[in-house]
Amino acid sequence: MTAVLVLANAAAAPLDQLPRHDFPTLRALITGAPSRGRRVSALFARPVGDALELIAVLAADADGVVELAAARLEDSFPSMTPACPEVHLFERELAEQWAVKPLGHPWLKPVRFQPPRRDGAPPPPPIGVTDFYRIEGDEVHEVAVGPVHAGVIEPGHFRFQCHGENVMHLEISLGYQHRGVERAILGSPVRAIHYAETVAGDTTIGHATAYCAAIEALGGTRVPPRALALRAIALELERLANHVGDLGALAGDVGFLPTAAYCGRLRGDYLNLTAELCGSRFGRGMVRVGKVGFDVAPEQIAAMIARLEPVERDTETAVKLLWDTASVQARFEDTGRVTAEVASQLGMVGVAARAAGLKRDVRKTHSAGYYRFTHLPISTWASGDVFARAYVRGLEIRRSIDFVRSQLQQLPDGPVANPPRKLRGGRIAVSMVEGWRGEICHVAVTDDLGHLAAYKIVDPSFHNWIGLALALRDQQISDFPLCNKSFNLSYCGHDL
Repeated sequence: MTAVLVLANAAAAPLDQLPRHDFPTLRALITGAPSRGRRVSALFARPVGDALELIAVLAADADGVVELAAARLEDSFPSMTPACPEVHLFERELAEQWAVKPLGHPWLKPVRFQPPRRDGAPPPPPIGVTDFYRIEGDEVHEVAVGPVHAGVIEPGHFRFQCHGENVMHLEISLGYQHRGVERAILGSPVRAIHYAETVAGDTTIGHATAYCAAIEALGGTRVPPRALALRAIALELERLANHVGDLGALAGDVGFLPTAAYCGRLRGDYLNLTAELCGSRFGRGMVRVGKVGFDVAPEQIAAMIARLEPVERDTETAVKLLWDTASVQARFEDTGRVTAEVASQLGMVGVAARAAGLKRDVRKTHSAGYYRFTHLPISTWASGDVFARAYVRGLEIRRSIDFVRSQLQQLPDGPVANPPRKLRGGRIAVSMVEGWRGEICHVAVTDDLGHLAAYKIVDPSFHNWIGLALALRDQQISDFPLCNKSFNLSYCGHDL
């Protein structure tokens, strides 16, 4: 059996324990991962002297651990995508960042149109100047949408190949607001937490928690139980605000105004509960290394529990309207279906994966932080359509409300801060958090002096954009807004 480094979530190990293999051995390990019940959480390269080292992070959900292995990465290598489709975007990213070539990759093109990190490598083509897949035929037409959209939606380009109103293929091109977050974290340790909070602005708590857990693992910093509980409460409030907002937006997309109007207001109520915790509706400043930035007094806890009761009641009413309205279900059911087989092959995570029947939830399968001490069932549905993605959100709303209430009622006593310890040199840490979209994965590597030498962020959107593209196949093009909202993926979280 191929040697791997086995780590628990939010744990670190000496870098010299990371097994280094030749590339064919690592390739076989990665391509054989699905057959062994593993999936690719991260795949990235880092410079080691004049060479590149490829590091694979495989999640073993049934065992609750991650497996790591590495190999030297040459300027060209046989692509793993034909045998393991879930690495398709990772390989495109490797080609763009490090000017290497995965030979035999089925559709090798830029991911973010960023300059290569290797000196002397040719620059990428100008953003938007790239090939798109085309279906030829007298009755086939092409519809281009974006990258500039109405309202405040982020920039992204969608290219539809259609026969009449039927979508035969959708290609998605992002990268219009690449910010270089991973490199900025390496160069600015003081501001790194602020970069982590803004990886995706609607996932402040999720990414900040993943970053802090990785840094805490590298230094051996222990977080007090009360701080862990407050982090979990903030994370579930973030989930509630976004899930409720998404259900309202889905209702709006099919012209069902009662739930749309309800949920628009209710989302604000959940954001205001987060503001009660830390003064920021989006959770800025709440999660810090070794601590939380704010404690809650008994009167605040009582006020939050009291405010939660009417919000819960109104949320239940608004969501029930969706399930009880036949015209809504007629639009939701059998629209944008992704099967469990396809979701598994693509490595999808989060709500989109659970709506296809996959039991993927880091809170349950890779418990860390306060989730080691409490239980949250995995919410799944099997149909893989817009209805399923909406219904899973509805299930998770109920369970998150119960979690927030119960944790507020039994919040541990004690401090909310421990001083962070200096990072240990020559170590690697993996931190995963179940954000509201799905699995967030941060991987951190320190050099011999304890400085961050490599940092990799994988937002759940990175895994799931291809799922949206496949959900549109054989659908009416008019269903795109509804399907898009049912996934509700992050542009900026992808454009790191």
